[in-house]
Amino acid sequence: MKFSAIVIVLVASFTATKCEVFFEEKFLDDTWQDSWTYSKHPGKEFGKFVRTAGKFFNDEEADKGLQTSQDARFYALSTKFTPFSNKGKPLVVQFSVKHEQNIDCGGGYLKVFDCTLEEKDMHGDSPYQIMFGPDICGPGTKKVHVIFSYKGKNHLINKEIRCKDDVYTHFYTLIVQPDNTYQVLIDNEKVESGVLEEDWDFLPPKKIKDPEAKKPEDWDERATIPDPDDKKPEDWDKPEHIPDPDATKPDDWDEEMDGEWEPPMIDNPEYKGEWAPKQIDNPNYKGIWKHPEIDNPEYTPDENLYLREEICAAGLDLWQVKSGTIFDNFLITDDVQYAESAAETVKKTQAGEKKQKEEQDEEERKKAEAEAKAAKTEDDDDEDQDDDEVVPGEVEEAEEEHDEL
Repeated sequence: MKFSAIVIVLVASFTATKCEVFFEEKFLDDTWQDSWTYSKHPGKEFGKFVRTAGKFFNDEEADKGLQTSQDARFYALSTKFTPFSNKGKPLVVQFSVKHEQNIDCGGGYLKVFDCTLEEKDMHGDSPYQIMFGPDICGPGTKKVHVIFSYKGKNHLINKEIRCKDDVYTHFYTLIVQPDNTYQVLIDNEKVESGVLEEDWDFLPPKKIKDPEAKKPEDWDERATIPDPDDKKPEDWDKPEHIPDPDATKPDDWDEEMDGEWEPPMIDNPEYKGEWAPKQIDNPNYKGIWKHPEIDNPEYTPDENLYLREEICAAGLDLWQVKSGTIFDNFLITDDVQYAESAAETVKKTQAGEKKQKEEQDEEERKKAEAEAKAAKTEDDDDEDQDDDEVVPGEVEEAEEEHDEL
C-alpha cells in the first residue's frame, strides 16, 4: 500500500516537473528596460512605452504594465529568451490588454518570433511564428487575430473572433495542442476552438473537382416544367389600362386650344397579366448535378501543423492612433493550468478598475457641475453690474433738468 502511494506521488511529481514556463513578464519594476529592446528601423516614427497602472486600477503596483504614450505612432519593442520547441506538448501564449483610452483604431496583439529576429530592426514585415491578440479600428474591425506562419507564409484564421472593446483589463489566451487542436480564451472563458487544418488554409484541400468530369448534355435539372396540355383561355387577353368610364370632359375644355380631349387611363380590373402555362413535375428531372470529386494529388497531410521548432522572442509591433493601451502579464508556457491560474486574477482586477473609474467619473461630474454653476453665477453678476451702470449722456441730461429747476 505504501509502495503504491509512493509511486503515485513520484508520477505526480514527474508530471508536474514536465511543465515549463519559457517566458513570463509582469513588469514589476523598471528592469524591463534592460531586457526589452526598441526597434530603430528606418522610416518609422516610433512611440515610447511607459510603465504605469494607468488612470484607474485595482492594485497600483501589481497592475503596472507597459503603456503606449504617444498618439499616431508605430510601436516596436521586443525581448528574447531561451529558445524552445513545443514538440509533443502544448503551447500557451497569454497576455493582458487594457485599452483605457477607449481606443478608436490600433493594434493590441503580440508577435512570437524565432531566433532570427533582429530586435533593433523589427518592423511590420519581420517574419514571425505567431501573431495573436485584439485589433480594433472603428466599428467594423473588433477582432482577435490568430495568425500562424507555415512554410514561410502567414495564415489567418478562417473564423471571426470578436475582441473586447471596453476600457478594462482583459486576458487573451491561445492554446495549441500537439493533436493539432486549439482554443482561444478571453478572461479564461473559451470563445473559439477547433482543428488547425480545418480553420486555417495551411494545406491544399483533400478533395478537388474531377477535371475530367462533365455534366451530361441530357442532364435535366428542372424540377418542374410548363404543362404542354395547358391552353390559354380565349378571354384571357385584356388591356392593362382602360379609359376611365366615369371621366367627363371639363366644361372649359377648348379643343382648339387644348386639343382633342381624351379620358384619363385607369387600371383595368379585368386585366390578368401575362399568361403562362401551369407547372407540372418534370418526369425527366434528375436533380442538381454534383461535380464528382477526386483525391487531390497535391494534398499531403501534416501531423505537425501545431509545431514551432524554435521560439525565442516576443514583441509588440503595432500602430495606434490614440495611445493609452497597457500590456501586461506576458506568459509563454506549456502549462495550461498555470496559465489558467495566472488569468484568474482578471475578475478582481476588473472589479477594482470599475470601482475606481466610477468614483473618478463621479468626481469629474461634480466638478463639471460646480464649474458650470460658478460660471453662471459670474455671468449673473456681470449682468447685474451692467444694469447698475448709468449711461453718461443720461447723467448730463438729468443734471441739465435739475439746473432748470
